[in-house]
Amino acid sequence: MKILEAISTIAGKYFALWVICIAVIAFIVPDPFLLFGGYITILLGIVMFGMGLTLKAVDFKLILTNPVPVIIGVCAQYLIMPLTAFSIAYIMNLPAELAAGLVLLGSVPGGTASNVMVYLAKGNVPLSITMTSFSTLLAPIATPFILLLLAGKWMPVDPMAMFTSIIQVIILPIILGIVIRKFAPQIVEKSINVIPLISVVAIIIIVSAVVAGNVDSIASAGFIIFTAVMLHNAFGLMLGYLTALLLGLDESNRRAISIEVGMQNSGLGVALATAHFGPLAALPSVLGAVWHNISGPILATYWSKKTENIKHQLSEKIQESNVETQV
Repeated sequence: MKILEAISTIAGKYFALWVICIAVIAFIVPDPFLLFGGYITILLGIVMFGMGLTLKAVDFKLILTNPVPVIIGVCAQYLIMPLTAFSIAYIMNLPAELAAGLVLLGSVPGGTASNVMVYLAKGNVPLSITMTSFSTLLAPIATPFILLLLAGKWMPVDPMAMFTSIIQVIILPIILGIVIRKFAPQIVEKSINVIPLISVVAIIIIVSAVVAGNVDSIASAGFIIFTAVMLHNAFGLMLGYLTALLLGLDESNRRAISIEVGMQNSGLGVALATAHFGPLAALPSVLGAVWHNISGPILATYWSKKTENIKHQLSEKIQESNVETQV
């Protein structure tokens, strides 16, 4: 078990690197990965089941005790990201399937990797976890409704079919995970450190399957859609932070909301796009899975170092003040 825990830690730490490597391999040698295409939904269900195993009642406590930052963050997520995606797709004149896929990426809830990024950035981790959980539970209603309003310009949207898909792929596995944690807590606690490894492997397989199935599309439109995904992520991080700033939240909450808004559940985007729009529409979410796990650590590292520098400066000022007092 200790070996698995060590592997799980390494897998989570270098997640972005694994995603990039498998994407490159699947692009160069696609055939071995094509067989995974039919298992994307099941694999995402496994990831969400793992999320359910880690959830506790305290993760929803902030909704009752301090709801304002949660409401601000979730509203920002479901307003900023879809509207930004729509604007980018319209301005860049993306092909219909790619445009719908980018709006879909903007309409899904926050991803669990964002919680780790907020921790590294010295942000408000409980707020991040609550936002991820709450936005995920809202997804069956919010995501189909937003897509019907915005993505319908490019592709036909069946909100009821999408609602059913999200319930099956997201909500039911999470509920199952919560129930198992409730009735078998000791077993779950013993295996909790291995869950990230299972999630990482599942997401890597999802990415490899979609890349392998869209080699020609990536070769022809990869640069333009990657640019769109980068812009979408950058605006999400920036506007999430500015929204929290303008509404008077402190720095810790600003960082949490920024990262939560900017990092999406790319796995859900891949599954929904593949099932309801077509494989090409999954491309923005695949590239999002790669880029979000590059930009997130970069921003988290910057904020972490900034916090350390501020603490160091304060410590020096206190020492100087003590010296002056003694003199």
